[in-house]
Amino acid sequence: MAIGVLASGGGSNLQAILEAGLPVAVVLVDRPCGAVDLAEGAGVAVEVVERESFGADFDRAAYTDRVVEALQGHDVDLVVMAGFGTILEKQVHDAFPGRILNTHPSLLPAFPGWHSVQDALEAGVKVTGCTIHVAVPEVDSGPILAQEPVPVLDGDTVESLHERIKAVEHRLYPEAIRKFVERA
Repeated sequence: MAIGVLASGGGSNLQAILEAGLPVAVVLVDRPCGAVDLAEGAGVAVEVVERESFGADFDRAAYTDRVVEALQGHDVDLVVMAGFGTILEKQVHDAFPGRILNTHPSLLPAFPGWHSVQDALEAGVKVTGCTIHVAVPEVDSGPILAQEPVPVLDGDTVESLHERIKAVEHRLYPEAIRKFVERA
């Protein structure tokens, strides 16, 4: 099963996926970033589908079409989001129905959205965590594949808590992907 990884940042989740030996066919990024170097270093194809606008003129549907076309050009069976910052439109879900996985730094359904670690700290919870789920058009609401709690410690900052969540994520995400691939 060929995997396409969507990434936007430094690539720490991508690195964990590559180190797990999962069959990554392509890494697609929305901007030049560290994930490109990781993919190239591992001999994995890279597609840069640059997002030109972050304003009101951004055509999300047209951008999503470009992403889908690039993934289909590599015969991808499974799409794995690894810190990809752009929310894609329904047509990606039509192209890969039930075959898009995502990771989220909270125990969903608690604290969905982009600022989940900050939201958990502001809410004063004692435990948050990491969720691996099937992505659906409604952000952070798809079927849950795996979760693991992470304690919130006294004195935690967004950065310190997020680093502990990422440590769990880097182990849990490749495991969940492998199980998903084996069941497919």
